[in-house]
Amino acid sequence: MNHNQKKEYIIAGNWKMNKTATESIDFITELSGRIEPDPRVEILVFPAFTSLYPSKGLSANISIGSQNIFYEEKGAFTGEISPLMLKDLVSHVLIGHSERRQIFKESDSDINKKVKTALQHGFKVVLCLGETLEEREREETFSKIKTQIEKDLDGIDANNIQNIAFAYEPIWAIGTGKNATPDQAQEVHAFIREILGEFLDQPGETRILYGGSVKPENSYDLLSQQDINGVLVGGASLNVESFFGIISQSYKLIHR
Repeated sequence: MNHNQKKEYIIAGNWKMNKTATESIDFITELSGRIEPDPRVEILVFPAFTSLYPSKGLSANISIGSQNIFYEEKGAFTGEISPLMLKDLVSHVLIGHSERRQIFKESDSDINKKVKTALQHGFKVVLCLGETLEEREREETFSKIKTQIEKDLDGIDANNIQNIAFAYEPIWAIGTGKNATPDQAQEVHAFIREILGEFLDQPGETRILYGGSVKPENSYDLLSQQDINGVLVGGASLNVESFFGIISQSYKLIHR
């Protein structure tokens, strides 16, 4: 990446298990009215499955993503969601969030199959990576992330990897109010980019987002880091005021 080039950002909100269909429609409509469309800032939200159909096409300024996907197209998989069901509803799929890995016990092999399926069906993927507090304290951050990247991208070619944005989420910073400092986040983002150099000729073009207690107050400093191309926001994306507060920090950086 040319260091003088204006960075492009993805500001994404993961709503997790929050918001009814009606609340989702109200949120997207209100947020859309505040956005100053700029091709350099992509705004993306991941509502619950029940809100995907009603959210479709509500705003030309906001992309809609799914919080999960299953790796088979159809069959006896009670409670799962197939790529065919998501096809007309969303452009993006979130895969490998730490809650899926920890609470629902998804392995790197499950995640690899999901990433392959999503890419095969033409979705853009946001793939989450991150270490626990114990791993960070044992200084295993880099080895954990390298392993995740290598296993999650196993068998995926460079052309397809271009359709993946990565989200670094230190698990110890999610919803805890403890965020990684901009320097700590930048250090891991630079490392992720370095590892991606094993898979891609131009890893500088890959979007790498930071997630973990992102708020309007800390987003400017995070987004100004060289290797941070956006944020994946949890709690602060549930409120139009705070989510728009984060979006407006990216506008400031683009226009500075």
